[in-house]
This record gives sequence, structure tokens and C-alpha cells, in this order.
Amino acid sequence: MKKTFAKLHCTLLQSTILWQQPKANLLKFEREIEAISNSDLIILPELFNTGFCFDTHLAETMDGTTVQWMQKMAKKSQCALMGSIMIIENDAIYNRMLLVTPTGEIQHYDKLHLFAYGNEDKYFKKGTKIVIFELNGWRIKPIICYDLRFPVAARNTESYDILICVANWPNTRVDAWDTLLKARAIENQSYTIGVNRVGIDANNLTYIGHSNGYDPLGKPLLETTENETTQHLILEKETIQTIRKKFPFLDDRDEFILK
Repeated sequence: MKKTFAKLHCTLLQSTILWQQPKANLLKFEREIEAISNSDLIILPELFNTGFCFDTHLAETMDGTTVQWMQKMAKKSQCALMGSIMIIENDAIYNRMLLVTPTGEIQHYDKLHLFAYGNEDKYFKKGTKIVIFELNGWRIKPIICYDLRFPVAARNTESYDILICVANWPNTRVDAWDTLLKARAIENQSYTIGVNRVGIDANNLTYIGHSNGYDPLGKPLLETTENETTQHLILEKETIQTIRKKFPFLDDRDEFILK
């Protein structure tokens, strides 16, 4: 039986992403990860090795360079890694979130809601499954950027503990980012973490981060910043249990089914 950790130490990497430069981005994140200690989970932004681009020749297989790098870094740091990259599988391209553990185990989720406003649907294939990751006895629901706008897909019908969203969410809509993260935490009575990038990409879109974590009552756990930063959170199972016992709102939830 796997041990359940009463606390989960999480690290949020709010970073710039070099445009379409996978090797340089991996070196950059490697330096950042090597400076981290005492963490159980390190979370990187959406498409952390390329930026939010549609140059599908940069897509990799599940045994490609970036996945192998994640396995190497998870083992070296003895810490699980999460983030999304472009994956090619069966002649289709996915925006795929990966959870890689220090033992090399990989769990994955493919983005359900493709950002048609930005033409993502013309290049990527949408996912078909809601997924729950398991880590140290914690149940994690992964979502990617635009998914955050759709509460049915994030609905806590699986008794998950944490909702984690990785993103390239531009500053023009950052108020929505802040509001939706808080709303998802409140309605699902779960910890909710959002990790966004910073900087300016080749399309002249500006990103100002606002990565944060929220407790199951929607209280922000960090001070937001618009700069590159490494932030740490300690999540406690007891907090979830106490809040859900005191306010058993999830017992009255609607049982939505996605088709």
C-alpha cells in the first residue's frame, strides 16, 4: 500500500519561456529546478519547452527529449514534475500535461478545451478523457489554460484534493484568470493552483504571471507577482477534511456527465 502524505510541498515555477527553443528552455528550467529543495511537486507552465506556438515540427513523442528530461530531473531532484508539452501520437498533436515521478512513472492528460479564438483547434487534437493524477496519496485533477473557463470539466465529482492549472494566460485577461482560479477552489472545495508564465512572446502577447494557490474556501495562499519567481506552498490534507466536514456542500453537487 502506498503511503499517504499528510502534507504536500509544492513549488510553482513562474518563468519566461524562450520562443521555440526547447533546448534552451530545458537548460533554463534545469537550473531553476536544481535550486529547489524540500519539494514533493514542481509545477511548470503550459508548453514550457516551446511557448504557446503551433509549430508542430517541435512536437515530441512520449520517449522524446523533453519527456526523458522530465524523468531525469524528477529522479535527480527526488521530486515529481508537472507541465505541458506538444506530443505527437498516432499522427495527431496534443497539448499534453505530464506528471512524472522520481521513479520514472508518467501520468498524462490531454487538453479538453482547445483555444479556438487563438486557432489552437486547427493544429491540436482535443483530449477525450477527464483524468485524475495520483501522487503520494493525493488526488490531483489537471487542467490546461483555457480549460479553466469551463466549470463542468473541473467539477469535483471524483473527490479530488487539488485542481492544478498550467497556462500561457495573457495579461489582457488576467482578471479572469484570478477570478476563475478562486471560483474553482470555492465551488470544488479543493486546493487550486494556477501556474502561468511571464514575459513577451513572438506574437507580442504579454504575460504577467499571477501564479497562485487557493485553499478550499478560496483564500489566496501567495502574494501574486508579475516577475519570474519560484514560489512554495504547503498543502495539508487536514485542511480539506475539516472544511468539507464543516461545510458539506459537495454532498449537494450536480452530477454532470461530459459526452
